[in-house]
Formats: sequence, C-alpha cells, structure tokens
Amino acid sequence: MDFFNSVIAFFQTGGAFMYPILVVFALGAAVAIERYIRLVYERHTNRAMWDKLQPVLNSGDFDRARNLVKQDNSGVSKLLAMGLARQGAVRRREDIEIAMEESMMEIIPQLEKRTPYVALFSNIATLLGLLGTIMGLIEAFTAVASANPAEKADLLSASISVAMNTTAFGLMVGIALLIIHALLNSLTGEIVDSLEMVSVKALNIISISTRRRRDVEADQKAGKSVDGTKADEGAEALQVEASGATAEAKKGEQALENA
Repeated sequence: MDFFNSVIAFFQTGGAFMYPILVVFALGAAVAIERYIRLVYERHTNRAMWDKLQPVLNSGDFDRARNLVKQDNSGVSKLLAMGLARQGAVRRREDIEIAMEESMMEIIPQLEKRTPYVALFSNIATLLGLLGTIMGLIEAFTAVASANPAEKADLLSASISVAMNTTAFGLMVGIALLIIHALLNSLTGEIVDSLEMVSVKALNIISISTRRRRDVEADQKAGKSVDGTKADEGAEALQVEASGATAEAKKGEQALENA
C-alpha cells in the first residue's frame, strides 16, 4: 500500500507533462501487445503448417501440397504457394527461387508492421520527460526571482526535485518501450529466419523431385530406343532369311528344269 501511495505521489508531483508521457506509454504498450500476439500466432501457425506440408512434399505429391496451401493463410502457405505454382510450369530452380523471394518481400513488411512505432513512442516519452523538466526549471527560476532571498534556496531545490520527476518518468517509459521493441524485433527475426529455412528446404525437395523425374523420363526414352533397334535388327534378319529361302527355291527349280 505504501508503494502504491508513493507512485501516486510521484506522479502527482511531476507536473502536467506526466500525463502526455502516460498516454504515450499506453499507446506503445497497446501496439506492443498487439504485435506480440500477432507474431506468436504467426510463429505457431507457420510451424504447424510446415509440419503438415513437409511429409507431402517429401512424397512428391505436389498437387496435394498446392491444395493445402490454398486452404491456409499462414506465412509458410503464402511463401510456398508461389513456388509450387511455378513448380508445375517451369523446371529451372532459379525461377522457383525468384518466385519465393517475391513472396518473402510481401510477407516481411506484414511481420514488421507497426513495430517501429514502439521505438518511436520510446523516444517521444524520453523527450517529453526532458521537456517537462526544462519547463519546470523555467517556472522554478521565474518563481525564485521574485521570492524572498531567505527562501530562494529551499524553493529552488523543491522546484528542481519536482521537475526531475518528469525526466525520471520519461526515462522509465522510454527504457521499457525500448526493451519491448528489441524483443519484438528478435521475434520477427526468428520468424523470418524460419521462413527462409522453409523456402530452402522446399526448394531442395522440389529440385530433387524434378531431377528424379528427368532421370525416369530419360531411362524410358533410352528403353524405347533400344527396343526399336532390336525390332529393326529382327526385321532385317527375317528379310535375310526370306531372301535365302527364295534363292534356294530358285536353284531347286533350275535343277528340275535341267533334269
């Protein structure tokens, strides 16, 4: 209870600038809470979606993977939707990679949205605290100038201590918002790194699957060409045998005529 009363007394003696600093702190805290909830939700949905998509991609069932990403709105789904759309149309790894990078350029601004405002509110709170102190000192020196010389020292010290409360409160708010801003940036960076890891893994899976399909098609073409060559050789052999039989038949007819 004493701590609560001390906080109230500290706030009341700080002057008029304590209220703008409190408003700035409320705005910064609101933005920070909204961003934290959004980023935690995004991290959870991305992890759940990748756990669902990875086995499908490993199996090579890209049609099913396309249906899964269309039904979801997470960052992983948006990222892989571009790559899987190109997978069926192109064969080059670079084209799929460029499509995913384009999608990343759309996702990252959404993750960083409104986070810079937290740092802005931190700076504003600090500056408001300094401004409140300066204004308080100006009022204190103005009041001391017309005061009784015997009371000047006591009045000046009391006015300065009151003015310092504004700076203290502004610094407390600024430091708290800066720490929150750093945490939000760290969480955002973690999500971006996970998306980059997912894009690389998906790209490798798609490339390996495409290479296997090429090898299978090449083997099938090679098998067909070998079978065609064997068929031609067999036909030539039959023609040679038929020619030999015809020649022997003609010899037999000539021998009969001579006889």
